[in-house]
Amino acid sequence: MEISGLISAIVIGIVIGVLGRLVVPGRQRIGILWTILIGIVAALVGSVIAHAAGVDDTKGVDWIEWLIQIGLAAVGVAGLDRAKSR
Repeated sequence: MEISGLISAIVIGIVIGVLGRLVVPGRQRIGILWTILIGIVAALVGSVIAHAAGVDDTKGVDWIEWLIQIGLAAVGVAGLDRAKSR
């Protein structure tokens, strides 16, 4: 992976993580670093899922891929919040 790909993955991960955190209702007890890491993982895994489903390269904005990534980030944020609250 090139450095530009790594930087774009981090930036997209930040956006996906924040959007995933906004989807989860209530207050989350995890830090911004965890949110970013969850977002990066959700962006990468969501891209793989979207590619497998054949919706990763559409004309215009890839809304389905974004929804998959945001959904995965929301699940990750909620799961980590629940694990840390115990």
